[in-house]
Amino acid sequence: MDGVKDEELQPWLRLMVQGNTAAFHEIYSRINDHIYRTVYFLMPHKVEVEDVVSEVYIALFQALPSYDFDKPFRTWLNGIIIRQTSNWKRKLWRIVRSNAKNQQLMPPHQPPKQPEEHVFDIEGQYEMLAYVDRLPTKLRQVIVLRYYQDCSYEEIAASLDIPVGTAKSRHHLAIRRLREFIDIDTFHADRGESVRVQ
Repeated sequence: MDGVKDEELQPWLRLMVQGNTAAFHEIYSRINDHIYRTVYFLMPHKVEVEDVVSEVYIALFQALPSYDFDKPFRTWLNGIIIRQTSNWKRKLWRIVRSNAKNQQLMPPHQPPKQPEEHVFDIEGQYEMLAYVDRLPTKLRQVIVLRYYQDCSYEEIAASLDIPVGTAKSRHHLAIRRLREFIDIDTFHADRGESVRVQ
């Protein structure tokens, strides 16, 4: 969505509300990368990304008729993405609790790396993403929106439905936590201890 203006999307969005298939394909081509990257950065378990992306599209279709065309589309879309990732985590937590009650938990298996994770290896960002994944959800959301989606504090606040001051304080706390994670791991690495970032 970088460089895509609301004025360019709005005619297509209006047609999409009317059920126009070509409009859907046009919108999809312009927003899919944004949705996928944002969900990827927000989800700690990368194997669930495609499922959550599908949930985002379902929510987008359901909510689009009530979209206020006077408001920024990216901010509105980010709000949907945040809600769907949060809903997915709550849904999974209920399943885990239910399984735990039935004592049917299976040991976690480590899935093979996804192709998109190799991009982070190449760019040298994979380690930082691992640190971001360790943040609590509310802090991770702010970091992803700020640094991976280049949102302003105002856009973050609107996407998360929080005051701008709260967005800034969460950002500050997230940065402090990331520094702590890095300092701790660096300390262990300097002592020759194995460091395992999860």
